[in-house]
Amino acid sequence: MRICLYGSGSRKIDEIYTDVAYELGTLIAQKGHTLVFGGGNTGMMGACAHGVHDNNGKSIGIAPEWIGNFEPICQDCSEFIYVDTMDERKNKFVENSDAFIISPGGIGTLDEFFEIITLRKLKRHNKEIVIFNINGFYDTMIKMIDEMSEKGFLYKQTELFKVTDNVEEIFEYLE
Repeated sequence: MRICLYGSGSRKIDEIYTDVAYELGTLIAQKGHTLVFGGGNTGMMGACAHGVHDNNGKSIGIAPEWIGNFEPICQDCSEFIYVDTMDERKNKFVENSDAFIISPGGIGTLDEFFEIITLRKLKRHNKEIVIFNINGFYDTMIKMIDEMSEKGFLYKQTELFKVTDNVEEIFEYLE
């Protein structure tokens, strides 16, 4: 399975997050899956990719060449797909992935997260989506989504994604 990870590339992330991202990457490799990610060498993306590569796993990085001006690019990818725009990058994520994990991240991660859920809601794909809620990172956002649903702005969202803070549970759900 090709598993796409959305997550921050920030160098400022606490180890409580990056240690779990590394563990996720380790299990992706050990279970014979391929990581698809934004190609960054730091933050959540980098930690997960290092877990994959340290365990002889495969990865596909996808990014515009200019992204290197903002964060270092992972040089250990099995394959790297260069694109021109962030929209093209997101399209390549969908084309090259069988499932999605949203780990803690910033604005870019939220952009990817809401787009992939919207595409599933609109039946543009039927791929599994997991919110990896490490240390309760997404609790406030999940509460907001629940409130939007309760007030009639959204239809029931439970069938669109799974929320967990447990690495093993991610694979139980995806496999």
